[in-house]
Amino acid sequence: MRGVELVRSVGISTYVQQQKAELGKQTKHVRDFSVFDFSYIPDQPVVRRECRELIDEMLRFDISGIGTHMSIIGSRGSGKTLMLKHLQRVVPKQTSLEFVYANCRHHNTSFKILAHLLGEKPRGASLPEYYEQFLARCPGKTVVVLDEIDLMSSKDRNREILYLLSRSEQPFMVVMLSNSPQVLKQLDAATRSSLQPMPLHFRNYDAGQIQDILKQRAQLGLKEWDDGMLAEIAALTTRMTNADARVAIKTLKYSATRPRDDTKACFERARRDIVIDMVNDLSDANLTILWAAATSKSDLAKEIYKRYCRFSRDHQEKPFSYVHFYANLSYLQSVGLVALVATKVGRTYTNRVILTADPRTVDQLATLRFG
Repeated sequence: MRGVELVRSVGISTYVQQQKAELGKQTKHVRDFSVFDFSYIPDQPVVRRECRELIDEMLRFDISGIGTHMSIIGSRGSGKTLMLKHLQRVVPKQTSLEFVYANCRHHNTSFKILAHLLGEKPRGASLPEYYEQFLARCPGKTVVVLDEIDLMSSKDRNREILYLLSRSEQPFMVVMLSNSPQVLKQLDAATRSSLQPMPLHFRNYDAGQIQDILKQRAQLGLKEWDDGMLAEIAALTTRMTNADARVAIKTLKYSATRPRDDTKACFERARRDIVIDMVNDLSDANLTILWAAATSKSDLAKEIYKRYCRFSRDHQEKPFSYVHFYANLSYLQSVGLVALVATKVGRTYTNRVILTADPRTVDQLATLRFG
């Protein structure tokens, strides 16, 4: 209320003028805000050993024309998308490879993906027609990057584009990115047999790598910084967020633009922002599962499943089977919203679901979506 009272006492025009001057003082150490944007791709990203295997497969494809399809699995904030976009910028300059990229969150069916790659609006043609146009548009050796492949719509359960590309006589290398290790199991047998993707796991960053990322962003975006603060942010990020680099970068931004807040306060604010973004991005089914976990009196998976089934029926949705429910719990773990811990109950082992997000935030967001 103090902020409202201040605006009321001085008037909106005066408040805007005063606050603009104050924010200018607070951000005086920032040289370039763009380096704190999650879409920013540095010229020299932190190198990971997983990159070498990926680059080597691309170079083999360039030489032989025979693509090894790859499935890259890793937690959010582990650098999958950043690395592929960097390679898309660098590799074509030194090879005969062409890159095309689609995010399956935004283009969630084979039809929409092909329309996007062709620069067309997804209407007025059939899937085979778009595919023939795509073949004509990309006659050479082409790396097809499909980001967040696990978010393709259930309407395209078989992910037809994967089957088409894997059976094409033209030279394609499909690179699928996903947070969920379950994504390959969701492919139908024919597609999986034809594609035969090589799995590549992007490990979570360690504290040293997170600190290197922060140092690079600080050098590019700030006029001055404290290395001790960078080390503290790296330690907090590694210990409390599954080493999500996005939280670290946002914490650095808040530390630079909110000098009155200490590092831990900036970290908590950044972590809350990222959690809200992740929860809002969840499908209705995954949010219902997370909601059940956040509001359940028990943390045992089977008890949470019962609550999830009740929530689903309350909203006229058919609940998943327990097997499918557990696969979605694994996905929620991969994005850092829950942790699954094996525990002994009586004579048998079961799983506890430990929420890593704030239960009140999850409850509020779910209530806003479902009413």
